[in-house]
Amino acid sequence: MMFSVLAFVIQRAEGKTLAEKNGFRLAMQSYTFHKFSLLEAFDKTAELGVKYIEIYPGHRLGGKWGDTKFGPDLSADIQKELKAIAKSKGIKIVGCGVYSSGNKENWDKFFGFARQMKMDYVTCEPPMALWDDIEALSRQYGVKVSVHNHPRPSTYWTPDSLLKAVGNRSHNLGSCADVGHWVRCGLDHRACLRQLDGRIISLHFKDIVSKAEGDGKQHDTVWGTGVLNVEEMLRILKAQKFRGYFAIEYEYNWDNSVPDIRKSIDYFNKAAEGVFRR
Repeated sequence: MMFSVLAFVIQRAEGKTLAEKNGFRLAMQSYTFHKFSLLEAFDKTAELGVKYIEIYPGHRLGGKWGDTKFGPDLSADIQKELKAIAKSKGIKIVGCGVYSSGNKENWDKFFGFARQMKMDYVTCEPPMALWDDIEALSRQYGVKVSVHNHPRPSTYWTPDSLLKAVGNRSHNLGSCADVGHWVRCGLDHRACLRQLDGRIISLHFKDIVSKAEGDGKQHDTVWGTGVLNVEEMLRILKAQKFRGYFAIEYEYNWDNSVPDIRKSIDYFNKAAEGVFRR
């Protein structure tokens, strides 16, 4: 234990893991800690050594802000304080989602918020009819659009629908690849990743149990112990020269998920070492 702690401290002091050096950046999707306040989610993210966070709209802030929700209605002062608190813990807020609205004015406000918070991307599910507006807002605010694939009947449950929407548009518009949802919908997640080559902005990354083990629900499990073959996914993304965020969305053991996530991070870094040293 002493050695592993010392090695972790040295690694943090020296900088980046091999995964990070090659553009594979772990982030936390704050919904993982939705039973806790956002301030508590910051603490848990820092405890795990994760440097980036994607915050879901509506996450309760906590602390002096109580039940105030994270989103475009936050005042400029609160936005500034949240960025400072995250920075003090070694965390950068890089994204927000999953967001959806049928109102163009709401999208304008949301992109403006993302720009004010200095986010890299927004995770969302835009209506098909608004793609001209979404592309224009992405360009105007300098924020990438990462489209999430909720399960069917969501519009974007299959890569075909996303590519139909963005295939002839800016490459700043692409996929937030939720690899677990693809498998739960009966799709081959590896084929989906390959189909979206060059269009993956970020991932909601995970491993899930088999149908038999999960009683048909295929809940999340520690990475490397499920059926998604994490190392193979990393090899596919390496071949695509992917550089972006793997948002940890761990939807299991809600009250005490940190130990599982720590094991998942360890596995991810070891698997990435093998992938990038070959």
